[in-house]
Amino acid sequence: MNLTLGEKKKIFKDYGKSIFDTGNTKVQVALLTYRINHLNVHLKKNKKDFNTERSLIKLVGKRKKLLKYIKKNSEENYKKIIKRLGLRK
Repeated sequence: MNLTLGEKKKIFKDYGKSIFDTGNTKVQVALLTYRINHLNVHLKKNKKDFNTERSLIKLVGKRKKLLKYIKKNSEENYKKIIKRLGLRK
C-alpha cells in the first residue's frame, strides 16, 4: 500500500477531530476506502491475483459494517461521509 505517514495524517485530520484521532469510525472508513481504491487499480492490471481479490472483498465487508454502525448512530453523519467519499450514486 502506497500510503505515506503524511497522507495518513492528512486523512486523520480531514475525517477526524485531530491527527491523533485514529480510532474514529469515519477515519477508519476513509482509510479503508483509500485501500480499496488502491486494490481496485491493482486488480485491473493483475486479473488473476486471487489473493488480493479476497483481501479486497474482506475490506469491503469491513467498510460495510463500519458504515452500518455510523448509519445506526447518526443518519446525518452517514450521509455526509457517503457524499464526501463518493461511495453511493
